[in-house]
Amino acid sequence: SHHHFWSLDRLEYGWMPPGPNVLRHNYLPETMAPCLEEVGVSKTVLVQAHQSIEEAHWLLEIAEVMDFVAGVVAWADLTSPALGRDLDSIQAKKGLVGIRHQVEEEPDEAWLVRPDVIEGLKEVAGHGLAYDLLVKGPHIKYVPEVAEKVPDLRMVVDHIAKPLIAAGEMDPWATHMADVAAIPGVYCKVSGMVTEADHMHWTVDDLVPYVAHVIEQFGFDRIMWGSDWPVCLLASSYANVLDAAMQAVGDLTPDQRQRFLAQNAVDFYGL
Repeated sequence: SHHHFWSLDRLEYGWMPPGPNVLRHNYLPETMAPCLEEVGVSKTVLVQAHQSIEEAHWLLEIAEVMDFVAGVVAWADLTSPALGRDLDSIQAKKGLVGIRHQVEEEPDEAWLVRPDVIEGLKEVAGHGLAYDLLVKGPHIKYVPEVAEKVPDLRMVVDHIAKPLIAAGEMDPWATHMADVAAIPGVYCKVSGMVTEADHMHWTVDDLVPYVAHVIEQFGFDRIMWGSDWPVCLLASSYANVLDAAMQAVGDLTPDQRQRFLAQNAVDFYGL
């Protein structure tokens, strides 16, 4: 339910760590294909990594020719007076299923509930698109207000809202996530966890309390696995991220497994 492509020849990704590192390479469909084949993933959701309409069109062009990309979550400026036209232009291409903004980088912790952002989210809902919540820390507590003001917006929390796994801290994350899970129809991606843990020394046991809380709050009908590849390469491989997630969720019935790995993403995004 969640991975990225990027090309350093095409765009500059300011959120990447400076200096030489594993992220500062081009990651394209041909780079990912062997990872999918290794673990048997047949379809994926491609998510924005650059806040530009240029990237949105590029990702949708990839989706047109790559069979394994089932849908694209792109970026659009929620505060722009031209948002409706921008959504029309990218929705004209096949594959757009959602919109995402890197809220976690906004210095205004209440950014999500600014009047101009709320109007933008209403536009997203009006276009029949889902919204990926890239939030952590202080931003999470505003999600219930978003749901109240835009009740027909389908939302999914990315990366279990990035709790402080390396520090072993549960609160206030756990309380905020319970409040978010209480909103009917909000989903959660079990993804992005290894990069919030100790990159060099994490174990599955470090992840278990956070995954257990998400399962308790959202249930198996509203969680979905995501690799967060290639960001995950800071701490682990694609295959190991999948294996760690499966170990952390524990024993599953066949129906729960199908929902976690496929059906919930299909249902949420309308794939």
